[in-house]
Amino acid sequence: MTRKNVIIIGAAGRDFHNFNTYFRDNQSYNVVAFTAAQIPDIDGRKYPAELCGKLYPEGIPIYPQENLNALIKELNVDDCVFSYSDVPYQFVMNLGAQVNAAGANFVLLGPKDTMIKSTKPVISVCATRTGCGKSQTSRKIIENLMACGLKVVAIRHPMPYGDLVAQKVQRFASVEDLKHHKCTIEEMEEYEPHVVRGNVIYAGVDYEAILRAAENDPDGCDVILWDGGNNDFPFYKPDLAVTVADPHRPGAEMSYYPGEVNLRMSDVIIINKMDTADPESIQIVRDNIEKANPNACVIDGASPIRVDRPEIIKGKRVLVVEDGPTLTHGEMKIGAGVVAAKKFGAAELVDPRPFTVGKLSETFEIYPNIGRLLPAMGYGDQQVKDLETTINNTDCDAVIIGTPIDLNRIVDINKPFTRVYYDLAEIGKPDLKEVLSEFIRKYVGNVHA
Repeated sequence: MTRKNVIIIGAAGRDFHNFNTYFRDNQSYNVVAFTAAQIPDIDGRKYPAELCGKLYPEGIPIYPQENLNALIKELNVDDCVFSYSDVPYQFVMNLGAQVNAAGANFVLLGPKDTMIKSTKPVISVCATRTGCGKSQTSRKIIENLMACGLKVVAIRHPMPYGDLVAQKVQRFASVEDLKHHKCTIEEMEEYEPHVVRGNVIYAGVDYEAILRAAENDPDGCDVILWDGGNNDFPFYKPDLAVTVADPHRPGAEMSYYPGEVNLRMSDVIIINKMDTADPESIQIVRDNIEKANPNACVIDGASPIRVDRPEIIKGKRVLVVEDGPTLTHGEMKIGAGVVAAKKFGAAELVDPRPFTVGKLSETFEIYPNIGRLLPAMGYGDQQVKDLETTINNTDCDAVIIGTPIDLNRIVDINKPFTRVYYDLAEIGKPDLKEVLSEFIRKYVGNVHA
């Protein structure tokens, strides 16, 4: 039998999962390459033989996505499988046209072929875009479940940017585990808020192996919470699917892939950040939910902020540091740091662009619309050093840290700084407590019976 030659177009996450679940042991296909985009410095490597299964004893090379046309011809490729998230439909179909013009099929794998079934009840938390507020939603759900005496194990969408074999299955139960696994800033931003609240979170590369480890966690497991990344749909089949939408980017819920998939599949949709969005934008999101998923339970939400040192903001020229992916491929123009600057009376947002160095300068070249905010990029040691240098170079009175972690623990900041904290606050009814009570009655009760 002739095997079809396949390229998986990805960004070190969904691409590896699609390979593991659909292609790894599939005799009908021959995956000849991955291509990499979105994340810096992940091309030029291999998906290692140790994770590839018996069909790929030498591993699979990872090339830059800009080489795609040439690779299709050189490797006689039949199918190109698009496998990353948070991109506009125009981008997806432009890439599809490029692939078709080069002679190959353009493929999108769906949930049926990529979702894994758990032996435990699963709640998924996904979003219509990067930066909608998934993490704070996950935290609120976990707090509700823990208050009911349930042991919740979170599993985070992958961010494997280091040694893929070593990252096959990762368990985080303490801040020390973050150091042990050599986490990037982007990873710490997702894992640290969980472990400091006392719950375990898993991540890595092989998500079936991760799921089985989580189900049998030594501290116990009653419920699995899928903490999604970007606007990707879940790797696991959810019993309760929650999606967060952002009225600061109205219409994106119907124009970005695969965020609309989440919108249409969800049982519960949370319209977040209503405290800082205008009514017209909120209504656009409501109308799109009604068109795409009229049976969903819609929860109104706010994202109130607090800071630990408001006095260093008032009347000061401040540098605002925000979550990196939210500003880059998330395309956000306002984050928690900006809200804090306005709320507490900053005199000016200082533009970091004249002070950037190294890889941060490259980031602004790739994403020129970031504007007067500084993305906390830290996919590698050099990026972290460049972030520290840029912050310390910037001519400002104080720094507002709008990232989910204590950035000062990672970089040494030579000027006054304050952290911004933010949580999900439901507005009126229905709320998560009601939704989760029904979930517990329907699924968890059966587990304990």
